[in-house]
Amino acid sequence: MGSIKRYLQFVMPYKWKILLTVLIGILKFSIPLLMPLIVKYVIDDILGAEALSNADKISNLLWVMGGAFVIFLVLRPPIEYYRQYFGQWVGNRILFDIREKLFEHLQRLSLRYYSRTKTGEIISRVIHDVEQTKNFVMTGLMNIWLDMITILIAIAIMLTLNVWLTIVAIILFPLYGLSVRLFYGRLRELTRHRSQALAQVQGHLHERVQGMPVTKSFALEDYEQGQFDQQNKNFWDKAIAHTSWNAKTFAVMNTITDLAPLLVIAVAGYLAITTGLTVGTMAAFVGFMDRVYSPLRRLISSSTVLVQSIASMDRVFELIDEKYDIKDKADAKHLNSVDGDVEFDHVSFRYEDEEELVLNDISLHVKQGETIALVGMSGGGKSTIISLIPRFYDVTDGSIKIDGVDIRDVEARSLRDNIGMVLQDNILFSESIAMNIRMGNPDATDEEVIEAAKAANAHEFITGLSDGYETMVGERGVKLSGGQKQRVAIARIFLKNPPLLILDEATSALDLESEHLIQEALEKLASERTTFIVAHRLSTITHADRIVLIENGEVKEQGTHTELMKKKGGYYNLYQVQELDHDEQKEYVRG
Repeated sequence: MGSIKRYLQFVMPYKWKILLTVLIGILKFSIPLLMPLIVKYVIDDILGAEALSNADKISNLLWVMGGAFVIFLVLRPPIEYYRQYFGQWVGNRILFDIREKLFEHLQRLSLRYYSRTKTGEIISRVIHDVEQTKNFVMTGLMNIWLDMITILIAIAIMLTLNVWLTIVAIILFPLYGLSVRLFYGRLRELTRHRSQALAQVQGHLHERVQGMPVTKSFALEDYEQGQFDQQNKNFWDKAIAHTSWNAKTFAVMNTITDLAPLLVIAVAGYLAITTGLTVGTMAAFVGFMDRVYSPLRRLISSSTVLVQSIASMDRVFELIDEKYDIKDKADAKHLNSVDGDVEFDHVSFRYEDEEELVLNDISLHVKQGETIALVGMSGGGKSTIISLIPRFYDVTDGSIKIDGVDIRDVEARSLRDNIGMVLQDNILFSESIAMNIRMGNPDATDEEVIEAAKAANAHEFITGLSDGYETMVGERGVKLSGGQKQRVAIARIFLKNPPLLILDEATSALDLESEHLIQEALEKLASERTTFIVAHRLSTITHADRIVLIENGEVKEQGTHTELMKKKGGYYNLYQVQELDHDEQKEYVRG
């Protein structure tokens, strides 16, 4: 019940609208209760009234039916409309609030969470599970109450007609309540398992759709079909287990709700024969059986829907309860401006508590405006170092200071406002090029966007596209080449104009023309900024003020390119190997 209590926090702002919807709903469901009474009146007081002439009977019939038509044709339609409108408005507004809260929460979760969670599963919770919780509002807070009130009003009317028949009509209610208690605890658990299995299918599918080029290039269609079939079969098994139990539930419940009208008909027939119970009263009771047991059947269905919505609530709040790895201190300062002095003070880091250290006692002082290149073999810790500067992760030991201030003492967002990053695989959103550049400054003018693109050597290729700056780039920028994507990414950093710059393999895997244009743009970008460069190709960082060799999470060497080459240590060996490979490639091309 904890999830329900928490969900009600989202409901409370709209409690008066819900109450209004319920009151309108009472009118809506009360009007059909007139039907059995109309039938009784027509049978007993018009058709069976021997004292009335045919003309009087017709006159009375016309008055009764005229009034009924006014109620059902004039009053009921607007009542039905507003009941539906307000109900759906409240339900959708609550979903709006929950999704807004979830998206805000997702943006505050660290990269550690995203590294261990499938994107599709997150989307499943935000879209599918949140949508399922709407049923709690529509069903649990509105329809169930309306159905219960309808039943109570119907029973009250039935009591005025015949007490014993009413007792017979409701005698099976306790058995119904017992069955609900017996079946629905297990159904909630099975519903949760089914939702989890569906999220796994969605997560797997999202990942495989994104990786379709890999599947096709390795001709893995049959293998991937088998992998998907496993996920799909898991969902099938969970869905069938849920369906089986649900079917048992409905079988028992519907048997109970079908027995009661049969009992009423039997007893009413007996009373009509033995005690003179009128035909109109008997017909009215049969009519009320439908008015009582239709809501009761809906309550059965509602119970199933509620179980599903509560299981979805559990999953939604499980996501909301994900802890933030990166949290601002209560007294965190806003970082207004940065000179660019960065110091790593005995920094150690591991990704998970039980894992080995990725960085071990790193100490490094970078002065304002200095360009530092981090080099070394893959897996040595270079990318980890630069991910600590914007606090994508927090250090395990030691500290990182900017202008002498520990970055854990400032607001993370204000810290990142002062850092620009160009990565090997920059993500572009599936919107226009102009919008993607504006990620650097959403308030930038068109002229500022164009100036940034020119600085990034991107203006020429952009203006050559069919729609220029309004060209849609497709999901993750698939309509642009690698070099074009990089230049758009660099343009948004020019627009942001940060004092700290991080370049992570920004020119790797590009053709020579793109690399030249990008290298030129990056050198312009790095001018007079504190810059960290992670580069695989050492020939691209020989201009750096200082080169730092990282091996196994430790600083092994540092100095200028010339100093390290003279030292003939680890950097010298790496450089020689790369130059040898490069010469062999040129020889191969000439041959």
